[in-house]
Amino acid sequence: MNNSYKNKKLNTSELDWNLIQNEMRDKLGKDIYESWLKKINFVEELNNYLILSVPTRFIRDWITSRYLDQILQLIKNHKKDLIRIEFKIDEKINTKEINIREFNKKENIKNISFLKDSYLQYNRIDPNKRFENFIVGSSNKLAYEASLKVAENISHYNPLYIYGGVGMGKTHLLNSIGFELKRNNKVMFISAERFMYQFVKSIKSNEMVKFKDYFRNTDVLLIDDIQFMNGKEAMQEEFFHTFNALLEKGSQIILSADRAPNKLSRIQERIKSRFSGGLVVDIQKPDYDLRKKIVEKKIEELCSLYSDKLKVSKEIQDFISTEISTSIRELTGAINRIVSFTRIYNKIPNIAETKVILKDLLNLTENKVTIDLIQTLVCKYFKISKNEMLSSRRSRYLVRPRQIAIYLTKILTSKSLPEIGREFSNRDHTTIIHSVKTIEKIKENDPSMVDNINKLKNQILYNNKEDEI
Repeated sequence: MNNSYKNKKLNTSELDWNLIQNEMRDKLGKDIYESWLKKINFVEELNNYLILSVPTRFIRDWITSRYLDQILQLIKNHKKDLIRIEFKIDEKINTKEINIREFNKKENIKNISFLKDSYLQYNRIDPNKRFENFIVGSSNKLAYEASLKVAENISHYNPLYIYGGVGMGKTHLLNSIGFELKRNNKVMFISAERFMYQFVKSIKSNEMVKFKDYFRNTDVLLIDDIQFMNGKEAMQEEFFHTFNALLEKGSQIILSADRAPNKLSRIQERIKSRFSGGLVVDIQKPDYDLRKKIVEKKIEELCSLYSDKLKVSKEIQDFISTEISTSIRELTGAINRIVSFTRIYNKIPNIAETKVILKDLLNLTENKVTIDLIQTLVCKYFKISKNEMLSSRRSRYLVRPRQIAIYLTKILTSKSLPEIGREFSNRDHTTIIHSVKTIEKIKENDPSMVDNINKLKNQILYNNKEDEI
């Protein structure tokens, strides 16, 4: 935008462009003015019309379709002879470069992209999560090597898609890539949930141009937990175009999720196809050797952190490495508990005390309950097929098992009502509430129902072998 236009008046003393801008801000509101109208510059007055400039065709079309009549009326209030406005595209100035340059100057940050002011003041890159302290084992070596390769040679694999269960180290790897690349590149690291929040906020505040500019003007885009985009069609549409724009300009995209691209639910097929078009690697559950290395490393770090000497016996270390196999995060949590117990009571716990300290974590491997497991065991118990249970049929011999399965899902998992409804053939959350209340009421007066629920609960909690799912 040519700043020389800022103070330039029309060829009559009756009209000042700065005055018109102030009136646009007062009449149409500050948000609309900052997002759109501030970008208008005076160029020239010819006969009975004005020539104004804007940075892009998109902005021109947006202003013309929504605000042109109001702007013209404001101008005519000062000079009735002006009956028409024409816009030209000023391609000399790249708006997004100006925004980012001004913002980086303000924040004194050169390499991390943020959205200005109320937009994105958010940088998830943690200097404590680097490649140097990522512990490698057979279960995560491929993901580690691929991440390292991308950090060394941007766009080597594009996109890089890393998936695995909760607490397996996906975020650590994304963070490590961002930490390495931010030295020489503009890096944006954001969760899918935060992306969605900024998208909705931008729509409400009429700042979609800023949103597009900031997300598309980055060298490296890292998005964590991409599965949380499920079902959000408008956001997926915007993400799809952002994804394509970044690939076209050679930017690197790295994504993480809890499942493979083809297993993502309620995500557009074209998006899943593009995810699969890069390098897809998974992080599997840590084996015993990796868990042992993590335990030893974590205890070593804690020992150096505290002045008092910490000694966690080899027996306790082996016990934790063997028994806590669900995720790396649970493993770290177990170590923190043992160390805290040691410091508080000034004693090393024995095996019996360790089992008490970690009792809920030790149950995690036994009580890993899924909706699919509940449905399978309930169908088996009542001798019906899963298709029958999930159908819309209202036969009594199907309704009661269906309600029991929904009830058990509600009390044995942390899933929300809408999530449960989706897993039961997209039933409404009110149906889920009704099923739960129905079973609770029957239990009050029917001992056989209590017996059935208890038997099923025991099967689900203590017989959930993977081959039964």
